[in-house]
Amino acid sequence: MSGLHIKDISMRFDLPNGGSVQALQNVTLDLKEGDLMSVLGPSGCGKTTLLNIVAGFLAPTEGEIELGGKTVKGPGAERGMVFQQGALFEWMSVRENVAFGPKMKGEKEFDYAENVDHLLDVVGLQDFKEKAIYELSGGMQQRVALARCLANDPDVILMDEPLGALDALTREKMQGLVLKLWKETGKTIILITHSVEEALLLGERLLVMAPRPGRIHKEYRLPFAELGVGADLREVKKHPDYNSTREEILSMIWNMEEEIMGRTEASV
Repeated sequence: MSGLHIKDISMRFDLPNGGSVQALQNVTLDLKEGDLMSVLGPSGCGKTTLLNIVAGFLAPTEGEIELGGKTVKGPGAERGMVFQQGALFEWMSVRENVAFGPKMKGEKEFDYAENVDHLLDVVGLQDFKEKAIYELSGGMQQRVALARCLANDPDVILMDEPLGALDALTREKMQGLVLKLWKETGKTIILITHSVEEALLLGERLLVMAPRPGRIHKEYRLPFAELGVGADLREVKKHPDYNSTREEILSMIWNMEEEIMGRTEASV
């Protein structure tokens, strides 16, 4: 069975005082190859926990993850991760960072050099390949992180708030790059974000999660990611359905936050 299958995942964290927190409960989701999904929800809804389970960093309390017909039992090269901060090797050059994965897999430089240069060209860093990471801006570092992830040729790319620390203009440019890479590579991408606008633009499928316990609240199928490939994203935001969907999701999350605050106040 191809694709990524999240099967009835639940995650409970036990606390030192004997209590526990139910971070996720009965989450089931199927993604086919090439799906682009953004995940949104208020703090505490378990979206990053879910991403870490898919990545293999956490083992769920119940349920399982299946990718390409195999059960996920830990981290693997078929799943690439891009973090909010690039998690790059500061002492290496841009090119050395991108080549790190293939090199660690034992590939000869002759075999991976051309692909590394191609990826640097795709993300617009060919002229900076010999620069040290600390010499780059935040946006450029995230470009390196994307290229490094793609160099390992994963089936699924997992992105945890990858653009959250960038300024507005750089963020918009990077959103366009993510769409370009999605369309050109055909990779399955799951992107966590706190921005409703970003979730709308980078989610062919958009998942809204609810907290306490974390669970799927609603899923949307949207046209904006497809419309945004190679286009001016500010023009995409003028689509007649964009603002209405944005307001609907904002109200949904606002109501969840209000409910959480009400519970907290009642327990004090």
